[in-house]
Amino acid sequence: MTAMRIGIIAGEASGDILGADLIRAIKQRYPDAVFEGVGGPLMIEQGCRSLCDMDRLSVMGIVEPLKRLPELLRLRRLLKSHFLSWQPAIVIGIDSPDFNLNIELYLRERGIKTLHYVSPSVWAWRQGRVKKIAKAVDHMLTLFPFEEHFYQEHGVPVTCVGHPLADQISLVDQRATARAELDVEDGHPVLAILPGSRGGEVAQLIEPFLNTAQWLRRAQPNIEFLIPAANTERKQQILQAVAALSRDLPVRVVLGKSRTVMAASDVVLMASGTTSLEALLLQRPMVVAYRFGKWSYKLFSRLVKTPFFSLPNLLAQRALVPELLQDEVCAEVIGPLLLEQLNNANHRETLIAEFQIIHRQLARGASERAADVVLQCAGVPNV
Repeated sequence: MTAMRIGIIAGEASGDILGADLIRAIKQRYPDAVFEGVGGPLMIEQGCRSLCDMDRLSVMGIVEPLKRLPELLRLRRLLKSHFLSWQPAIVIGIDSPDFNLNIELYLRERGIKTLHYVSPSVWAWRQGRVKKIAKAVDHMLTLFPFEEHFYQEHGVPVTCVGHPLADQISLVDQRATARAELDVEDGHPVLAILPGSRGGEVAQLIEPFLNTAQWLRRAQPNIEFLIPAANTERKQQILQAVAALSRDLPVRVVLGKSRTVMAASDVVLMASGTTSLEALLLQRPMVVAYRFGKWSYKLFSRLVKTPFFSLPNLLAQRALVPELLQDEVCAEVIGPLLLEQLNNANHRETLIAEFQIIHRQLARGASERAADVVLQCAGVPNV
């Protein structure tokens, strides 16, 4: 009997994490399963054969993908040809919808089962994409319950597997352990500042975030500030901003360790993204902010169909935490919101109770549930 073949394509670091966990879960049942496609170091470590460097797929925005279009089209053709000749039991696209859905549609039309893991934000904007998704995939795996409801309404086979972060992060508060790791003294309130992991995000947000820190220190002089930097480039960018804007602030910039920094804090000021889900799971009050370029904001504001953009509010389907856009992202607006989060104990307790409810809803054993659906779609026994 030949080993089960599974195609799998991840285009960025978050997909590499999901893919590695999924491969591990499938291999627990089928140790001889063979995985080929595109993956990062974590997927390769689990035995996936990557046909190209995953970083070649990691493009953001509008201009960079256009510059790289010939290469991306060549990689698509390579993967289509490979999977068509290799004939896997199923091909899994992890996130990166602009790249993966085209491949999934091509292969499904030629009789190969396809599955997409992590829904595009189709429920928020460009909802017409759901028609292409319905043609491209045999099954959609979502991380969040509200996404599952959207696909059910549009007749797309779907399973919400929950979020792996909810499986990894304990419901028990980790503040004491995190503060010990970072050598943060008790008795001082701590604000974690997360201006984003990309250079453009940091450029947009670091100045108003540091101005907010100055505002807060005038209102609460014993407060301290921790800023995690995604990499050495971001750390240098942040340190330069601190030197230029806020030399007198008690700011410590930490390389990596964003989760530990949030766990050590009392409140978080952050760019919108997956880290807002981490803050929720760590039970930290927060203010979520984002700034687009002028023209990007005009475009997105016309296309977006949801009243919220932060994950805590999307999951609660109501305004659970403050979220701010564009001109609202300034010290005079953010400062009082953070001060309220710091000093209103009743509000904090109510908020943490809400966070714990959402945490339990998302902790579903994501990788194992995803493996169940993959094997079912592939038509092999789920052992």
